Amino acid sequence: MMARLQGRRRWLIGGSVLFVVAAAGIAMTTRAGAAPDVPTSTIARGTFVDYIEIRGDIRPARSVVLSAPMDSGGDLQIVKLVRNGTAVHKGDVLVEFDGTSLKQRLAERSSELKQAVGEIEQARAQMKITAEQDQTAVMKATYDVERAKLDLNKRDLISRIEFEQAKLALADAEQRLKESKAKADSNRAAAEADLAGKERKRDKARFDVERTQASLDALQLKAPADGVVNILQNPRSGSMFGDDGIEFREGDRVWSGANILELPDLSSIHLEARLDESDRGRLNVGQSATVRIEAVPGKDFAAKVDLISVLARVDFSSGWPPTRNFDLGLVLKDHDARIRPGMSAVARIAADRVTDVLIVPVEAIFQRNGLPVVYVLNGSRFDEQKIDIVRRGREQAAVRAGVDAGDKIATQRPEPDLIRRQG
Repeated sequence: MMARLQGRRRWLIGGSVLFVVAAAGIAMTTRAGAAPDVPTSTIARGTFVDYIEIRGDIRPARSVVLSAPMDSGGDLQIVKLVRNGTAVHKGDVLVEFDGTSLKQRLAERSSELKQAVGEIEQARAQMKITAEQDQTAVMKATYDVERAKLDLNKRDLISRIEFEQAKLALADAEQRLKESKAKADSNRAAAEADLAGKERKRDKARFDVERTQASLDALQLKAPADGVVNILQNPRSGSMFGDDGIEFREGDRVWSGANILELPDLSSIHLEARLDESDRGRLNVGQSATVRIEAVPGKDFAAKVDLISVLARVDFSSGWPPTRNFDLGLVLKDHDARIRPGMSAVARIAADRVTDVLIVPVEAIFQRNGLPVVYVLNGSRFDEQKIDIVRRGREQAAVRAGVDAGDKIATQRPEPDLIRRQG
């Protein structure tokens, strides 16, 4: 019994060994004849184009910014605000601020103006009465002088004493006439001065009313032209970590001169971006580009470079040492009603072209001993080949020698046992 069990065990062990050997042989045979499981790409001959991709924001060439009144005297509260993206016409009310205090102030100043006008009318009436009284007094004094002169002409008919009395009466009448005229002139000058003071008071009250009314009218921001509204961000709603904040909303309190919204002129659309210092010399004004807007999928917009700044800007927010970037502007040739200011976009610009070269994807180029190599599929293994790179871009490289058109090359490094290296 014991001998039978040992024989069966030897038979099982021997069968297992034969199975492992057979499986290994089958695997080696299969591996030797089949292509390895490594992603590849086929080399083609053509024109190498080195593209520069730059991210930026859509901006209109021109826009009208509507701001809170400058002479508000403090914060204002938004009580009405048109929705973002609304198409509006010239004269439409876009923003309205709370004017309760200004309306109260206007009522008070209108009352002051009415009172000042009433005082002027009263002063003019009194001036007219005083002038009539003074005129009567002057006329009476003039009459007394004429009568005294007539009495004095009776010299031959009256006694000497009566003649002297007539002379004294004439002198008294002439003095009273002078005093009446002087009083009339004085009363007229005083009345005119008083009237001028009341008119100045009225003019000031009228100016205050007009200014308050203008301030009240300024609480309504109207569209200066047809367009599409773009609500700006409220800096006060941002956080201490540098967030720009959210758009202005009804109920927000704003400061004097705060920019609330803009009406962009979408007849000319620009893309504003920052160009890295290393790419500054590779682009020129007038170069063609393709722009893809994230919010408008499925469509590429033709564009051209229309601005490259001469001076660089230092960006300290990127860490230390700070990077130096140039302002880059592109103008879109196409228009689309879906485009809105502030949308993110990516510009693709052809910075370099080389014709009649072998095109190799950059992910298929590897380094060995400091030299660029590719792995060319040859049967079930890869031949390591040194290559001569003419131009290298972010996605593709132009190769002069080392491979041929139609070769399949690995786009990821193969396992060491799949690589056949040159001696």
